[in-house]
Order: sequence, then C-alpha cells, then structure tokens
Amino acid sequence: MNLQDFIVSPNNTVLEVMKVINNNTKGIAFVCDNEVLNAVVTDGDIRRHILKKGDLNVAIKEIANNHPIFITNGKALDYVSYMKENKITALPVLNKNKKMLTIRFLYDNKTLRNTKLNVPVVVMAGGKGTRLYPYTQILPKPLIPIGDHTITEIIMDHFEAYGCNHFDMILNYKKNFIKSFFIDNEIKRDISFIEEPDFMGTGGGLKLLEGRYQDTFFVTNCDILIEEDYADMIKYHKEQQNIITIVSAMKKTTIPYGTIELSEAGQVINLKEKPSYTFLTNTGLYILEPRFINQIPKDTFIHITDVIQACIDKGEKVGVYPISEHAWMDMGQLDELEKMRERLSADVKL
Repeated sequence: MNLQDFIVSPNNTVLEVMKVINNNTKGIAFVCDNEVLNAVVTDGDIRRHILKKGDLNVAIKEIANNHPIFITNGKALDYVSYMKENKITALPVLNKNKKMLTIRFLYDNKTLRNTKLNVPVVVMAGGKGTRLYPYTQILPKPLIPIGDHTITEIIMDHFEAYGCNHFDMILNYKKNFIKSFFIDNEIKRDISFIEEPDFMGTGGGLKLLEGRYQDTFFVTNCDILIEEDYADMIKYHKEQQNIITIVSAMKKTTIPYGTIELSEAGQVINLKEKPSYTFLTNTGLYILEPRFINQIPKDTFIHITDVIQACIDKGEKVGVYPISEHAWMDMGQLDELEKMRERLSADVKL
C-alpha cells in the first residue's frame, strides 16, 4: 500500500472515491490537486451523502471537508495523542508547499477500536441452507468452514472484538449438530440456544426471544460477514431512534445488454448501451429495539422483511446504515462462498 492509494482528484465522482476507500481499507481519502492537499473525505461523509439521497456521480469536492487536519514535516509531535485529541484516525504529513509526504494512522489495518458495547447478538442459524446444497445436506450452514474456522465462529470473533460477548442462536435444521459443536468447542463462548418448534422464518424465529432483551440488540444471518464499525452502527441507530436499522451495502451492477426506453406510443426514445445502476441492498445484519419483537405475530411463519414492512406501514422509524460493498461478504451461494474463502485467506496472509 502506498500514498497514491489514498489520493483522489477533486473531480473524481463520489462513486469513484468509494472504490478508492474500499481498496485502501482505511475509511478515508485525501483530495489533492497536483499533490497539494485540498480536502479530506471519509466513509462517514459518503454515508451521510447517501442517506440524503445524494447523487453518486457528483464531484467529491462537493461533499469533502475543505478544512483537513494536517501537520508539517519535521514537527515534533506525539502523533497518537494528537489524533485522539482531534478525534481523527489518519493524519497527513505535508511539506512547506502543502504537498503530501506520508500519512500517519491511529490504527493499523487489523486493529479494532477499544470499544466494549456489551450488546447481545442474535444469530439466525435455523435455515436449511438450500442454496448451498450439496454442502448443507451434510453440514448445517452455520458450521461450513471458511479456512480453519466455521463461518459462525468468524462472525462471533468480529462481534467479540467490540465487546459483544453474548449470543442467542436460533436453531432448527441439524440443531443437535450445531449445539454439540459449540458445547464441545475448545473456545468457550456465552451462547444460549433457542430451538424453533417448526420452521418459522427469520421473523417468526425472533418471536421466541420476546421478553429476553431490555435494550438494543443485533440480529445477523449466519452466512454473512460485515467488516465495519459496529460501535458506529449502534450510535447511529440510537441517535435516529429507529425501531430497526438495516445495515445495507451500496452495490453497483451493469446490465450486460443495451436497453431500450419506449414512449407511451411505443416509439423508441432512448438507447443505453450496458447501463450501470447503483442501489442499496439488505446485507442481513440488523440493529433492533425490543419492541420490534412485539410486532411479530405469534406462532406464525413470517420473514423479518415482512415485519419491517409492517412497521413502516404503522409509521415506525425504520432506518438504513449504508456500508460499502467491500465491507460485506455473503456466502449464501456457492460462488460467493469461494470468494469469501479467498478473501479471508488473503487477509490472513497480509
């Protein structure tokens, strides 16, 4: 990784800068004109722009912070203390002409913030995993290995790094297999097992937890991994006073064909060759308030998305926490499973 991995032009689009930030994995980019520092932009700036329904094709200079904090080369300074005092995680070092020389970081690539959330986590682990046949005819989806560990262990590791140490696992398919694995595991975790009497869907299974929580909690599918700041997610959720916040990834897709737009009279009015679209997609990670469970009907098969829609229809506050596509890994299908294995294996080697 070098300095150019963090530098963008003032006229780069928001979408282009998102890609730069995804690739450098530090959540930040510096806007420079001929190597001279003009502004700074973070993944949080882009997230706020998305939530305001901002155009992703506008120049990054329109949303960047034009007053970046920096220091001049040769200045004696305790970098860590200085960054903590200014509440920043990256500090550019400039020469006397304001050209960037290097960047000091508060955290290295593998360091998570020293945050103790103490927020419980629900792991939805009761499905049959039909999209992963034939693997799941033998192993339940929560126990499919990604390298030396199961996907569920990796998910739990990420939450535990933020002080989320209690897990409620909703089980059904091959439930005894899953329970035995964690009970006999060398690594002992604080796990409660909740067994569905029948397949109840992602919403119906949550109903079994009614009365268990007094405050905010996470819900995650057992086949996804989110590499983001869980503390910031909780902070945003509480600030917005949402009944549920959906963690959503910004995806870009290109239609592999030329598309045709017609008028009401059936005449061609526009042709687009392989158009690209950006949209937010549901990752399968949620932050919930206990009262959300009260909205779920008893003894009913229902998906969490249907409950969310019912909350929207009743006027409840349902929010979105946008993340980059790079921060979301999904092993729900065989090709995505292999991509996750390759990426996590590469991360271990770094």
